[in-house]
Amino acid sequence: MTIKITKCSLEDLQILQELSIETFNDTFKDQNSPENMKAYLERAFNSEQLEKELANGSSEFFFILFNEELAGYLKVNMNDAQSEKMGDESLEIERIYIRSHFQRKGLGKYLINKAMEIAKSQNKKMIWLGVWEKNENAIDFYKKMGFVQTGAHSFYMGDEEQIDFILTKTLVSRTNN
Repeated sequence: MTIKITKCSLEDLQILQELSIETFNDTFKDQNSPENMKAYLERAFNSEQLEKELANGSSEFFFILFNEELAGYLKVNMNDAQSEKMGDESLEIERIYIRSHFQRKGLGKYLINKAMEIAKSQNKKMIWLGVWEKNENAIDFYKKMGFVQTGAHSFYMGDEEQIDFILTKTLVSRTNN
């Protein structure tokens, strides 16, 4: 088993778009109306939107490959790119999307660790994310990874307001005395 994490660039736009739509649809289609799913997918993952996100210097995307096959991706945001005002000492994990047939292989842990590595290299003191209150598998996973719920915010799926829990993890700084 080989796992590789590579940084995405603008050249990866089409692959990123296809992977975003596939993974989001697979994860959430059964709990949402087709109209709301369509509206969200068209807004969040259109080419112009993803190109803008890829070009933002305060956001980074990383593909994860499992045995040389594209399995998912991570998106992190810092500074003003964060979807909530959490401060300059925070890093947001906006997306951890894993293809359904690659789930439960430990890939999410690799992506969380990548986010923590980035946060520490940028001297961030905390990482955080939003997760849908009904996504119990994801919530359980994040809690096992050391995240705690510290708040909630609204997330719009088409015209439906949903609640995302805000989960945070404080990073331990290593100081040399």
